[in-house]
Amino acid sequence: MKKIELLSPAGDMERLKMSVLYGADAVYLAGTDFGMRSFAGNFTPEELPKAVEFAHSRGVKVHVTVNTMPRNNEICSLPAYLEQLDSAGVDALIVADLGAFTLAGKYAPHCQRHISTQQSIANYECARAWYELGAQRVVLARELNLEEIAEIRQKTPKELEIETFGHGAMCVSYSGRCLLSNYMTGRDSNRGACAQPCRYQYTLMEEKRPGEYFPVFEDEKGTYILNSRDMCTIDHLQALTDAGIDCIKIEGRAKSAYYAAIVTGAYRHAIDALAQGEPVDPVWRDEVDKVSHRIYSTGFYFGHPGQYTENSRYIREYQVAAIVESCDENGLALCSLRNKFAAGDILEAVGPDMRPFEFTVPQMKDLDQNPLDEPRKPEMPFYIQLPQAVPAFSILRKAVDLSAK
Repeated sequence: MKKIELLSPAGDMERLKMSVLYGADAVYLAGTDFGMRSFAGNFTPEELPKAVEFAHSRGVKVHVTVNTMPRNNEICSLPAYLEQLDSAGVDALIVADLGAFTLAGKYAPHCQRHISTQQSIANYECARAWYELGAQRVVLARELNLEEIAEIRQKTPKELEIETFGHGAMCVSYSGRCLLSNYMTGRDSNRGACAQPCRYQYTLMEEKRPGEYFPVFEDEKGTYILNSRDMCTIDHLQALTDAGIDCIKIEGRAKSAYYAAIVTGAYRHAIDALAQGEPVDPVWRDEVDKVSHRIYSTGFYFGHPGQYTENSRYIREYQVAAIVESCDENGLALCSLRNKFAAGDILEAVGPDMRPFEFTVPQMKDLDQNPLDEPRKPEMPFYIQLPQAVPAFSILRKAVDLSAK
Protein backbone atom coordinates (compact mmCIF):
# COMPACT_ATOMS: atom_id res chain seq x y z
CA MET A 1 0.00 0.00 0.00
CA LYS A 2 1.15 3.53 -0.77
CA LYS A 3 2.42 5.34 2.32
CA ILE A 4 1.20 8.90 2.67
CA GLU A 5 3.88 11.52 3.48
CA LEU A 6 3.76 13.14 6.91
CA LEU A 7 4.60 16.87 6.95
CA SER A 8 5.07 18.38 10.41
CA PRO A 9 5.48 21.91 11.77
CA ALA A 10 8.81 23.42 12.82
CA GLY A 11 8.31 26.85 14.35
CA ASP A 12 11.88 26.95 15.70
CA MET A 13 14.86 24.62 16.14
CA GLU A 14 13.45 22.84 19.19
CA ARG A 15 10.17 22.11 17.41
CA LEU A 16 12.04 21.07 14.27
CA LYS A 17 14.06 18.52 16.25
CA MET A 18 10.92 17.13 17.86
CA SER A 19 9.11 16.78 14.54
CA VAL A 20 12.11 15.13 12.91
CA LEU A 21 12.90 12.73 15.77
CA TYR A 22 9.26 11.73 16.30
CA GLY A 23 8.83 10.62 12.71
CA ALA A 24 8.11 13.37 10.18
CA ASP A 25 8.95 12.67 6.54
CA ALA A 26 9.28 16.42 5.99
CA VAL A 27 9.01 19.60 8.03
CA TYR A 28 7.76 23.04 7.06
CA LEU A 29 9.11 26.24 8.51
CA ALA A 30 9.70 29.89 7.73
CA GLY A 31 12.61 32.26 7.55
CA THR A 32 12.34 35.73 9.01
CA ASP A 33 10.39 37.11 6.03
CA PHE A 34 7.47 36.28 3.74
CA GLY A 35 5.96 33.61 6.05
CA MET A 36 2.37 33.30 7.28
CA ARG A 37 3.25 32.80 10.96
CA SER A 38 5.13 35.87 12.07
CA PHE A 39 4.70 34.97 15.75
CA ALA A 40 6.35 31.57 15.46
CA GLY A 41 10.05 31.51 16.35
CA ASN A 42 11.09 31.09 12.70
CA PHE A 43 14.67 30.77 11.45
CA THR A 44 17.34 33.40 10.92
CA PRO A 45 19.72 33.20 7.94
CA GLU A 46 22.30 31.69 10.30
CA GLU A 47 19.90 29.11 11.75
CA LEU A 48 18.33 27.91 8.52
CA PRO A 49 21.34 25.97 7.12
CA LYS A 50 21.73 24.25 10.49
CA ALA A 51 18.05 23.29 10.44
CA VAL A 52 18.38 21.88 6.92
CA GLU A 53 21.51 19.96 7.88
CA PHE A 54 19.83 18.43 10.94
CA ALA A 55 16.77 17.35 8.94
CA HIS A 56 18.71 16.06 5.93
CA SER A 57 21.07 14.05 8.12
CA ARG A 58 18.02 12.07 9.21
CA GLY A 59 16.43 11.76 5.77
CA VAL A 60 13.82 14.47 6.35
CA LYS A 61 13.00 17.15 3.78
CA VAL A 62 12.59 20.86 4.53
CA HIS A 63 9.82 23.00 3.05
CA VAL A 64 9.94 26.77 3.61
CA THR A 65 6.85 28.97 3.51
CA VAL A 66 7.08 32.02 1.25
CA ASN A 67 3.32 32.39 1.22
CA THR A 68 2.47 35.99 2.05
CA MET A 69 1.30 38.31 -0.70
CA PRO A 70 4.25 40.73 -0.99
CA ARG A 71 3.64 44.45 -1.54
CA ASN A 72 5.60 46.60 -4.00
CA ASN A 73 8.05 47.71 -1.33
CA GLU A 74 8.75 44.09 -0.34
CA ILE A 75 8.99 42.28 -3.65
CA CYS A 76 12.37 43.86 -4.48
CA SER A 77 14.00 41.98 -1.58
CA LEU A 78 12.50 38.62 -2.51
CA PRO A 79 15.13 37.50 -5.09
CA ALA A 80 17.97 37.73 -2.56
CA TYR A 81 15.88 35.88 0.02
CA LEU A 82 15.08 33.11 -2.48
CA GLU A 83 18.76 32.75 -3.35
CA GLN A 84 19.50 32.38 0.35
CA LEU A 85 16.94 29.57 0.68
CA ASP A 86 18.28 27.85 -2.41
CA SER A 87 21.87 27.94 -1.17
CA ALA A 88 20.80 26.61 2.24
CA GLY A 89 19.63 23.39 0.58
CA VAL A 90 15.89 23.83 1.12
CA ASP A 91 13.89 21.14 -0.69
CA ALA A 92 10.68 23.02 -1.46
CA LEU A 93 9.13 26.48 -1.26
CA ILE A 94 5.45 26.91 -0.37
CA VAL A 95 4.22 29.95 -2.31
CA ALA A 96 0.87 31.65 -2.86
CA ASP A 97 1.63 34.74 -4.94
CA LEU A 98 2.11 34.23 -8.69
CA GLY A 99 4.94 36.77 -8.78
CA ALA A 100 6.71 34.99 -5.91
CA PHE A 101 6.17 31.69 -7.73
CA THR A 102 7.81 33.05 -10.88
CA LEU A 103 10.73 34.55 -8.96
CA ALA A 104 11.21 31.27 -7.09
CA GLY A 105 11.67 29.45 -10.38
CA LYS A 106 14.38 31.91 -11.35
CA TYR A 107 16.22 32.53 -8.07
CA ALA A 108 15.74 29.16 -6.30
CA PRO A 109 16.10 26.68 -9.16
CA HIS A 110 17.01 23.75 -6.91
CA CYS A 111 13.82 24.05 -4.84
CA GLN A 112 10.50 22.49 -5.74
CA ARG A 113 7.57 24.90 -5.85
CA HIS A 114 4.47 23.96 -3.86
CA ILE A 115 1.30 26.05 -4.06
CA SER A 116 -0.02 27.16 -0.67
CA THR A 117 -3.55 26.60 0.56
CA GLN A 118 -3.78 30.42 0.49
CA GLN A 119 -4.33 30.04 -3.27
CA SER A 120 -7.65 28.27 -2.51
CA ILE A 121 -7.21 25.55 -5.14
CA ALA A 122 -10.64 23.93 -5.28
CA ASN A 123 -10.88 22.35 -8.74
CA TYR A 124 -8.83 20.20 -11.11
CA GLU A 125 -8.44 22.90 -13.76
CA CYS A 126 -6.76 25.23 -11.28
CA ALA A 127 -4.52 22.42 -10.02
CA ARG A 128 -3.57 21.45 -13.57
CA ALA A 129 -2.84 25.08 -14.48
CA TRP A 130 -0.36 25.39 -11.62
CA TYR A 131 1.29 22.15 -12.69
CA GLU A 132 1.67 23.43 -16.24
CA LEU A 133 3.31 26.57 -14.83
CA GLY A 134 5.88 24.42 -13.04
CA ALA A 135 4.42 23.50 -9.63
CA GLN A 136 5.36 20.08 -8.27
CA ARG A 137 2.66 20.10 -5.57
CA VAL A 138 -0.61 21.82 -4.70
CA VAL A 139 -1.94 22.24 -1.16
CA LEU A 140 -5.67 22.07 -1.68
CA ALA A 141 -8.25 24.36 -0.11
CA ARG A 142 -9.35 23.02 3.27
CA GLU A 143 -13.01 23.34 2.29
CA LEU A 144 -12.95 20.36 -0.09
CA ASN A 145 -14.48 16.98 0.70
CA LEU A 146 -12.90 13.64 -0.17
CA GLU A 147 -15.01 13.13 -3.28
CA GLU A 148 -13.85 16.47 -4.68
CA ILE A 149 -10.25 15.65 -3.83
CA ALA A 150 -10.51 12.24 -5.50
CA GLU A 151 -11.84 13.89 -8.67
CA ILE A 152 -8.95 16.38 -8.67
CA ARG A 153 -6.57 13.45 -8.35
CA GLN A 154 -8.21 11.61 -11.27
CA LYS A 155 -8.19 14.63 -13.58
CA THR A 156 -4.68 15.96 -12.99
CA PRO A 157 -1.28 14.60 -14.08
CA LYS A 158 -0.07 11.81 -11.81
CA GLU A 159 3.24 13.67 -11.43
CA LEU A 160 1.45 16.50 -9.61
CA GLU A 161 1.51 15.84 -5.86
CA ILE A 162 -1.54 16.61 -3.72
CA GLU A 163 -1.18 17.82 -0.14
CA THR A 164 -3.96 18.49 2.35
CA PHE A 165 -4.19 19.42 6.01
CA GLY A 166 -4.75 16.44 8.30
CA HIS A 167 -4.61 17.80 11.82
CA GLY A 168 -4.76 21.06 13.77
CA ALA A 169 -6.56 24.37 13.93
CA MET A 170 -8.98 25.45 11.23
CA CYS A 171 -10.14 28.90 10.17
CA VAL A 172 -13.65 30.28 9.67
CA SER A 173 -12.51 32.16 6.55
CA TYR A 174 -12.00 30.57 3.15
CA SER A 175 -8.62 28.84 3.17
CA GLY A 176 -7.47 31.21 5.88
CA ARG A 177 -7.93 34.39 3.85
CA CYS A 178 -9.48 36.75 6.38
CA LEU A 179 -9.73 40.52 6.86
CA LEU A 180 -11.39 40.46 10.28
CA SER A 181 -8.16 40.57 12.29
CA ASN A 182 -6.77 43.46 10.24
CA TYR A 183 -10.02 45.40 10.52
CA MET A 184 -10.35 44.96 14.29
CA THR A 185 -6.75 45.03 15.51
CA GLY A 186 -4.52 46.15 12.64
CA ARG A 187 -2.86 42.71 12.62
CA ASP A 188 -3.19 41.22 9.15
CA SER A 189 -3.88 37.48 9.06
CA ASN A 190 -2.81 37.43 5.40
CA ARG A 191 0.62 38.65 6.44
CA GLY A 192 1.20 36.24 9.30
CA ALA A 193 -0.11 38.27 12.23
CA CYS A 194 -3.66 37.01 12.91
CA ALA A 195 -5.08 37.98 16.32
CA GLN A 196 -7.75 35.24 16.01
CA PRO A 197 -10.80 37.46 16.56
CA CYS A 198 -12.94 34.50 15.47
CA ARG A 199 -12.28 33.08 18.96
CA TYR A 200 -13.68 36.15 20.75
CA GLN A 201 -16.97 36.10 22.63
CA TYR A 202 -19.27 38.65 21.00
CA THR A 203 -22.24 40.66 22.24
CA LEU A 204 -24.65 42.89 20.35
CA MET A 205 -25.08 46.62 21.07
CA GLU A 206 -28.04 48.49 19.62
CA GLU A 207 -27.22 51.95 18.20
CA LYS A 208 -29.61 53.88 20.47
CA ARG A 209 -28.69 51.94 23.61
CA PRO A 210 -24.93 52.57 24.05
CA GLY A 211 -23.37 50.57 26.81
CA GLU A 212 -26.16 47.98 26.85
CA TYR A 213 -24.77 44.65 25.63
CA PHE A 214 -26.96 41.81 24.51
CA PRO A 215 -25.58 38.30 24.05
CA VAL A 216 -25.53 36.93 20.51
CA PHE A 217 -26.91 33.40 20.57
CA GLU A 218 -26.68 30.64 18.01
CA ASP A 219 -29.51 28.36 19.13
CA GLU A 220 -29.24 28.01 22.90
CA LYS A 221 -25.56 27.05 22.94
CA GLY A 222 -23.66 30.30 23.27
CA THR A 223 -22.09 33.29 21.64
CA TYR A 224 -18.97 32.06 19.84
CA ILE A 225 -20.61 32.47 16.45
CA LEU A 226 -17.34 32.42 14.47
CA ASN A 227 -15.54 29.69 16.39
CA SER A 228 -14.11 26.67 14.54
CA ARG A 229 -13.18 23.26 15.86
CA ASP A 230 -9.80 21.61 15.39
CA MET A 231 -9.24 18.96 12.73
CA CYS A 232 -8.23 15.37 13.48
CA THR A 233 -8.06 12.68 10.79
CA ILE A 234 -5.99 9.98 12.50
CA ASP A 235 -8.99 7.63 12.33
CA HIS A 236 -9.43 8.20 8.58
CA LEU A 237 -5.95 7.90 7.07
CA GLN A 238 -7.02 4.99 4.85
CA ALA A 239 -9.77 7.11 3.31
CA LEU A 240 -7.36 9.99 2.70
CA THR A 241 -4.89 7.65 1.04
CA ASP A 242 -7.61 6.07 -1.10
CA ALA A 243 -8.63 9.54 -2.32
CA GLY A 244 -5.14 9.96 -3.78
CA ILE A 245 -3.67 12.38 -1.26
CA ASP A 246 0.14 12.23 -1.32
CA CYS A 247 0.88 14.21 1.83
CA ILE A 248 -0.96 15.26 4.98
CA LYS A 249 0.14 18.32 6.88
CA ILE A 250 -0.05 18.85 10.62
CA GLU A 251 -0.94 22.47 11.38
CA GLY A 252 0.88 24.17 14.23
CA ARG A 253 4.09 26.13 13.61
CA ALA A 254 3.11 28.46 16.45
CA LYS A 255 2.34 25.58 18.82
CA SER A 256 4.64 23.93 21.33
CA ALA A 257 7.46 21.46 20.83
CA TYR A 258 5.39 19.02 22.89
CA TYR A 259 2.52 19.33 20.41
CA ALA A 260 4.85 18.82 17.44
CA ALA A 261 6.34 15.69 19.02
CA ILE A 262 3.17 14.00 20.22
CA VAL A 263 1.01 14.61 17.16
CA THR A 264 3.83 13.69 14.77
CA GLY A 265 4.54 10.50 16.69
CA ALA A 266 0.88 9.49 16.76
CA TYR A 267 0.38 9.96 13.02
CA ARG A 268 3.73 8.30 12.25
CA HIS A 269 2.69 5.09 14.00
CA ALA A 270 -0.79 5.17 12.47
CA ILE A 271 0.54 5.69 8.93
CA ASP A 272 3.13 2.93 9.32
CA ALA A 273 0.57 0.46 10.69
CA LEU A 274 -1.81 1.06 7.79
CA ALA A 275 1.00 0.73 5.25
CA GLN A 276 1.80 -2.68 6.71
CA GLY A 277 -1.83 -3.76 6.68
CA GLU A 278 -2.04 -3.77 10.47
CA PRO A 279 -4.68 -2.22 12.77
CA VAL A 280 -3.71 1.06 14.43
CA ASP A 281 -2.93 0.63 18.12
CA PRO A 282 -5.58 2.69 20.04
CA VAL A 283 -2.80 4.20 22.13
CA TRP A 284 -1.87 6.45 19.19
CA ARG A 285 -5.43 7.74 18.86
CA ASP A 286 -5.34 8.53 22.56
CA GLU A 287 -2.12 10.52 22.09
CA VAL A 288 -3.77 13.28 20.04
CA ASP A 289 -6.11 13.92 22.99
CA LYS A 290 -3.10 14.53 25.21
CA VAL A 291 -2.06 17.79 23.52
CA SER A 292 -3.76 21.16 23.85
CA HIS A 293 -6.67 21.19 21.39
CA ARG A 294 -10.20 22.34 20.78
CA ILE A 295 -13.09 19.93 20.22
CA TYR A 296 -12.10 17.77 17.24
CA SER A 297 -13.84 17.33 13.90
CA THR A 298 -12.85 15.75 10.58
CA GLY A 299 -12.76 19.09 8.78
CA PHE A 300 -14.70 19.13 5.50
CA TYR A 301 -13.58 15.67 4.35
CA PHE A 302 -16.92 14.02 5.10
CA GLY A 303 -19.20 17.05 4.85
CA HIS A 304 -19.56 20.33 6.71
CA PRO A 305 -18.02 19.97 10.18
CA GLY A 306 -20.39 22.39 11.91
CA GLN A 307 -19.34 24.93 14.49
CA TYR A 308 -18.72 24.51 18.19
CA THR A 309 -20.44 27.51 19.75
CA GLU A 310 -20.22 26.83 23.48
CA ASN A 311 -16.75 28.31 24.00
CA SER A 312 -13.36 28.76 22.35
CA ARG A 313 -11.33 27.16 25.13
CA TYR A 314 -8.57 24.66 24.66
CA ILE A 315 -8.65 21.23 26.29
CA ARG A 316 -5.39 20.87 28.22
CA GLU A 317 -5.15 17.76 30.36
CA TYR A 318 -1.40 17.07 30.39
CA GLN A 319 1.68 19.10 31.26
CA VAL A 320 5.30 18.48 30.32
CA ALA A 321 7.27 17.72 33.48
CA ALA A 322 10.74 17.14 31.99
CA ILE A 323 12.69 16.42 28.82
CA VAL A 324 15.17 13.53 28.70
CA GLU A 325 18.60 14.72 27.58
CA SER A 326 20.30 11.32 27.74
CA CYS A 327 19.63 7.86 29.12
CA ASP A 328 21.82 4.82 29.67
CA GLU A 329 20.88 1.22 28.83
CA ASN A 330 19.60 0.67 32.38
CA GLY A 331 17.13 3.57 32.26
CA LEU A 332 19.12 6.11 34.30
CA ALA A 333 18.14 9.38 32.63
CA LEU A 334 19.56 12.88 32.78
CA CYS A 335 16.58 15.23 32.46
CA SER A 336 15.82 18.93 32.27
CA LEU A 337 12.91 20.25 34.35
CA ARG A 338 9.96 21.96 32.65
CA ASN A 339 7.23 21.95 35.30
CA LYS A 340 7.27 20.92 38.95
CA PHE A 341 6.62 17.38 40.10
CA ALA A 342 7.83 15.26 43.01
CA ALA A 343 8.76 11.76 44.08
CA GLY A 344 5.62 9.66 44.41
CA ASP A 345 3.83 11.37 41.50
CA ILE A 346 2.56 9.36 38.55
CA LEU A 347 4.16 10.36 35.24
CA GLU A 348 4.01 9.07 31.67
CA ALA A 349 7.02 8.73 29.40
CA VAL A 350 6.71 9.00 25.63
CA GLY A 351 9.54 9.22 23.15
CA PRO A 352 10.67 8.82 19.55
CA ASP A 353 9.48 5.45 18.21
CA MET A 354 8.43 4.41 21.71
CA ARG A 355 5.08 3.36 23.11
CA PRO A 356 4.06 5.52 26.11
CA PHE A 357 4.29 4.00 29.58
CA GLU A 358 3.33 5.10 33.08
CA PHE A 359 5.54 4.98 36.18
CA THR A 360 5.74 6.24 39.75
CA VAL A 361 8.49 8.80 40.28
CA PRO A 362 11.26 7.49 42.57
CA GLN A 363 13.58 9.65 44.60
CA MET A 364 15.87 11.53 42.20
CA LYS A 365 19.39 12.96 42.40
CA ASP A 366 20.95 16.29 41.52
CA LEU A 367 24.16 16.57 39.49
CA ASP A 368 26.22 16.10 42.68
CA GLN A 369 24.38 12.84 43.41
CA ASN A 370 22.53 14.33 46.38
CA PRO A 371 19.02 12.89 47.02
CA LEU A 372 16.29 14.98 45.45
CA ASP A 373 12.56 14.68 46.11
CA GLU A 374 11.43 17.59 43.96
CA PRO A 375 13.38 19.50 41.26
CA ARG A 376 12.40 23.14 41.62
CA LYS A 377 14.40 25.42 39.33
CA PRO A 378 13.34 25.91 35.68
CA GLU A 379 15.40 23.70 33.30
CA MET A 380 17.26 22.30 36.31
CA PRO A 381 19.23 19.14 35.34
CA PHE A 382 18.64 16.04 37.47
CA TYR A 383 18.87 12.26 37.35
CA ILE A 384 15.89 9.92 37.49
CA GLN A 385 15.76 6.14 37.31
CA LEU A 386 13.19 5.11 34.71
CA PRO A 387 11.68 1.60 34.42
CA GLN A 388 13.34 1.18 31.02
CA ALA A 389 15.79 2.90 28.70
CA VAL A 390 14.32 5.70 26.57
CA PRO A 391 15.72 7.78 23.69
CA ALA A 392 17.00 11.32 24.09
CA PHE A 393 14.25 13.92 23.60
CA SER A 394 11.70 11.66 25.29
CA ILE A 395 9.09 13.55 27.27
CA LEU A 396 7.96 12.98 30.86
CA ARG A 397 4.46 14.34 31.36
CA LYS A 398 1.92 14.61 34.14
CA ALA A 399 -1.85 14.38 33.97
CA VAL A 400 -3.16 17.75 35.15
CA ASP A 401 -6.25 19.56 33.93
CA LEU A 402 -5.19 23.04 32.78
CA SER A 403 -8.26 23.62 30.61
CA ALA A 404 -9.82 27.05 31.02
CA LYS A 405 -12.95 26.92 33.11
